[in-house]
Amino acid sequence: MAYPPFVKYQKTEKYRAHFEALYCCGPIETFDGISVRFRKSDFDHAFYESSRRDGHKDEFSTIRAERIDWIKVALQDPESELYEGWDNKKKRHDKNRRVAIVMYNYVVIIALTGEGRAVFKTAYVDRSIRAPGQLTTIDKIRSGPKWTQKNR
Repeated sequence: MAYPPFVKYQKTEKYRAHFEALYCCGPIETFDGISVRFRKSDFDHAFYESSRRDGHKDEFSTIRAERIDWIKVALQDPESELYEGWDNKKKRHDKNRRVAIVMYNYVVIIALTGEGRAVFKTAYVDRSIRAPGQLTTIDKIRSGPKWTQKNR
């Protein structure tokens, strides 16, 4: 599937307006019929990164924002790699979270809410570097269970 070119704006507000116009006006349907809803507040989680060890997202990420149009395409891409998500609090895989990997290292996560519906959680570029004896984020995702239609 062809992915759109990067979106380039000078100001964060332009990316926010783009996100709200494209994603917050109605659901996006995945290639397999899941209706995904987006909230305006999702912008902050998806397009900011933490510059500190405490995990507080305080820095706008141009790398994430340039791929703003990829979220929709990734959700609609039947060739995406699909995996169960990870519940950090429970330290286990969660069948109600679906992780899509596209374009080698772009990740889109949704949470299923029931009856063919889901909410957008986040999207990011995995920029982790493989160190000897360690797995990248993509490696960890791929080592988990594949997501199947039974999970719906």
